[in-house]
Amino acid sequence: MPGTPFGVVHLDVPPVTSGLAIGSLVTGIASILVSLLVFCFGVAGPDYGGAWAAGAFTVLGALAGVGAIVAWLFARRQIRRPAPPPAVRFTGGGLAVAGLSCGAVGLLLSVVGLGIALVVQIT
Repeated sequence: MPGTPFGVVHLDVPPVTSGLAIGSLVTGIASILVSLLVFCFGVAGPDYGGAWAAGAFTVLGALAGVGAIVAWLFARRQIRRPAPPPAVRFTGGGLAVAGLSCGAVGLLLSVVGLGIALVVQIT
């Protein structure tokens, strides 16, 4: 304030990586890893549980994939939200998109792996 001993200070707060974006990426990678288990149990056939084990892991992989997609949605909203200067700004849009991609691929691979497990079980 000119003419007074007081002044207004805006502290520069560095941007922070969004925890939701990191969570989306971690959950998406976990979904892909679980979908690999679906393929392993599906190809192993009825000797090792086959379609039952693949179905159980498909549910887990699908839940992880959907969780990654939901976390991406919340992370995107958090990152795009405008913040006035003293508030914390969030970054990590690329991490969130990578989490979305991994979650969608893991969800798709889990469903395809279950289909292969059912075909192997029938034949």
